[in-house]
Amino acid sequence: MVSTDNSTTVTDSVSPASSSPGSVSPSRSFSTPSLPAPPAIVSPCAACRTLRRRCAEKCVLAPYFPPTDPAKFATAHRVFGASNIIKFLQDLPEPKRADAVASMVYEAGARIRDPVYGCAGAICQLQKQVSELQAELAKTQAELVSIQCQQADLMRMLWMEMAAQAPQAPALEHPNDTPLPCIHQNAPSFLDDPMSPVPLWEQMALWS
Repeated sequence: MVSTDNSTTVTDSVSPASSSPGSVSPSRSFSTPSLPAPPAIVSPCAACRTLRRRCAEKCVLAPYFPPTDPAKFATAHRVFGASNIIKFLQDLPEPKRADAVASMVYEAGARIRDPVYGCAGAICQLQKQVSELQAELAKTQAELVSIQCQQADLMRMLWMEMAAQAPQAPALEHPNDTPLPCIHQNAPSFLDDPMSPVPLWEQMALWS
């Protein structure tokens, strides 16, 4: 009896495994494990790439030296050095860092082109150009004033010539020289009016 029970027990325990080969037991179902997402590859900035170091998330140089313009950092690094650039940027507030980087890059480029004078040489050259342009402007203004004076003289001569060629009316020597109409000396008077009914002596007596 014992052997029978044992065989039965073994059979029951093996029976799930002895099922059809094509069927899969629910207890042995396999699920495909999810693979981890690949880490995002962040390109290091031009400064960290030149210095061959890992670019941190809060890299001070990354916003101003993008990986697409490696020559920008190379120029500034050649003259100032990476440590000095980082120190300059850390001492400045963020709104002024972009202008500071542009200034350093320009000054470094001028120093590379002209190792003796650097930016001072470029400034002197620009001041010389400004002086030459100012002198040329003053000369042009003087020529313009001269041309305007010549034009005024020409117009004055033209008006004088036109006035000389125009016919003139005879002018009177004095405005009171206009002749007045003459009164006839023998014009009849009311005193000598023969048609008057009152004689002359009587009229004079009445007036007196």
